Amino acid sequence: MSKAAELAALIANVNRGSSLGHKNIIINGKFDVAQRGTSIAGIENYTLDRWKIDRGNVDNWAATVSQDSSVPSGYGFANSLKVQTTTAESALADNEYGVIEHIIEAQNLQGLQYETGSSKPITLSFWVKSNVTGTYCNSLYHYDGNDMVNSTYTINSANTWEKKTVTYAGSELADSTIDNNNEAGIKINWILFAGANYKGTSSATWATYATTAYAHGHDVNIGASTDNYWQITGVQLEIGEKATEFEHEPYSVTLEKAQRYYTKFQATSAYSYYGSGVSSATTTARIFKSFPVEMNHVPVLEQSANNTWNIYPGGAFTADATINNPSVWGSAITCTTGASQNANGASHCTANNTTTAYFAFESEL
Repeated sequence: MSKAAELAALIANVNRGSSLGHKNIIINGKFDVAQRGTSIAGIENYTLDRWKIDRGNVDNWAATVSQDSSVPSGYGFANSLKVQTTTAESALADNEYGVIEHIIEAQNLQGLQYETGSSKPITLSFWVKSNVTGTYCNSLYHYDGNDMVNSTYTINSANTWEKKTVTYAGSELADSTIDNNNEAGIKINWILFAGANYKGTSSATWATYATTAYAHGHDVNIGASTDNYWQITGVQLEIGEKATEFEHEPYSVTLEKAQRYYTKFQATSAYSYYGSGVSSATTTARIFKSFPVEMNHVPVLEQSANNTWNIYPGGAFTADATINNPSVWGSAITCTTGASQNANGASHCTANNTTTAYFAFESEL
């Protein structure tokens, strides 16, 4: 796209309600943030921050999602999300599917103005690559109204980065208002494979959700062989009917956005300091920690093996930590150790001679 065309597209989108800054509604669309790790095995998991792999009713299929260095050249990207089939689905049944998902918080979608008489179109653009050519389904699901719309894109050349653009009209359906809250608003689906039950009905305009329209038009199967992969980067969703140049932002900004939904404290040295608190008994301590940003909702605790953490004084944990009085701003954890501490004395939590130690707080949509 020429600079003149890019400027014209940007102006057109602004006139439809977009903004000059923070125009991209997607979080981590160039896949630089990977708090959970750079390679995640299995399915039905969150992977690179804000991105999830899911499946339905499969018998065999397994995949690895990784942060990969293959990217389209000349656009400022360093990473992509790669789905690699590791166990093939022996035969695709009518009720089976695999999908990559991105869920957007409802209060971040108020500019779409659904069901107001002035609803805004949105344009989704992304770079994609696969060894499997053919037609793929991309769809949107609106949680509050139980509505959906879908479209397709085509991968024309194997193992080649191609840019795709899909524009969706705004919704004026009854009950299509996107609630102004911290719940799930819209989910974007990139279908990897789907059986016949999901492809019988077209939903090219917004309509009540129908299972038969979930993957309409999709005709490829990433799960059919361990040779198959699918990659994506440079994902942007913006208000307007034109795809504009990808909005790059500092890594720290993307990380803060991602930490609203998942915050991980990972040991970076053998005895990394986690936090301080007070011993509540001779073998337990309560350690306090503030989160770097306000989380989406009160989180749940994830953690490494209990012997990877240490309380001073007291020694290694002898049981998993438990979360206490969490809020969206921080939480205490209660830790148990086998050695004696001074009741009501100061306690400190550190890694126990390992960099595998971590605590994570999850509040995904």
